Amino acid sequence: MKHVLCFPALGCLLLGIAATSVPARADAESGGDATPQNVYVYKAIGERELEIHLGYPPDWQPSDKRPAIVFFFGGGWTQGTVRQFEKQAEYFAGRGLVAARADYRVRSRDDVTPDKCVEDARSAVRWLRENAGRLGIDPQRLIVSGGSAGGHLAACAAIAKSVEADGDNLSISTIPQAMVLFNPVLDFTHALLIDRLDGNQELARKISPTVHLHKDFPPALIMFGAEDRLKPQGDEYRAKAESLGARAEEYTQEGLGHGFFNASPWMEHTLIAADRFLASLGFIEGEPTIREPTDEELDKGRKLGRKRGERQKRRKRD
Repeated sequence: MKHVLCFPALGCLLLGIAATSVPARADAESGGDATPQNVYVYKAIGERELEIHLGYPPDWQPSDKRPAIVFFFGGGWTQGTVRQFEKQAEYFAGRGLVAARADYRVRSRDDVTPDKCVEDARSAVRWLRENAGRLGIDPQRLIVSGGSAGGHLAACAAIAKSVEADGDNLSISTIPQAMVLFNPVLDFTHALLIDRLDGNQELARKISPTVHLHKDFPPALIMFGAEDRLKPQGDEYRAKAESLGARAEEYTQEGLGHGFFNASPWMEHTLIAADRFLASLGFIEGEPTIREPTDEELDKGRKLGRKRGERQKRRKRD
């Protein structure tokens, strides 16, 4: 069976690989076998079950030691769904990674503050490492990724000592080997963000990756539209990382705002940038397997992105 990956602007790409992920659901204690399960419960808080969705490479075996990537959706710590990064996860599974998308508590559904979202993300990373043996994952080749609030959660995994959930096995590290971050929040001590924590400065520092940056922080690719009000946080992170000797690459697209990567052709363009970044670190091999958008497609996408940005500004004024 062939596997077809479709993108809105660039059409469908025939990857020529067999689909292996068999829909199934299991809790975190269930045993594994040769048939991959693609939905697990990685954590329960009372009756609230948090699921992690897994996609596998075509030739995956439980005995493998594959690199893995886990995505966290955006939504301002208030809303969102694991469906956001389906296409990116599917692509990287086709490139040989075990690709995960983790649910977490958000304000609209669970009445939580952002620090609880961070706790869940750290729990998800620990779950992947703890279950690496049956998931065919190398626990020392783990990549975290996410967009906006989800990018913040991903980056918080790199903090050695942060907020922790009761019951987590703290002997398992949350620190990833690489980070692919789409317009993330990186410093929660800023005035517009700390209000979400009722002004708790100490708590804000605990979930601020830039505050905890050091020379051994994981390599990071940080992607922003130049018009994104969060971009200065990316600039600050990169400058501090460079001064410390940590690797931080910043991808910027002029004229585009927050969330630009969700639509074609920028979804494909950012995927290619992420692919090359991960290839430079040895997680994947060869050239990207999707077509690079043409200059004409990028120009059209930039115009549409600017129009979306203008509509967003008008809605905020109204």
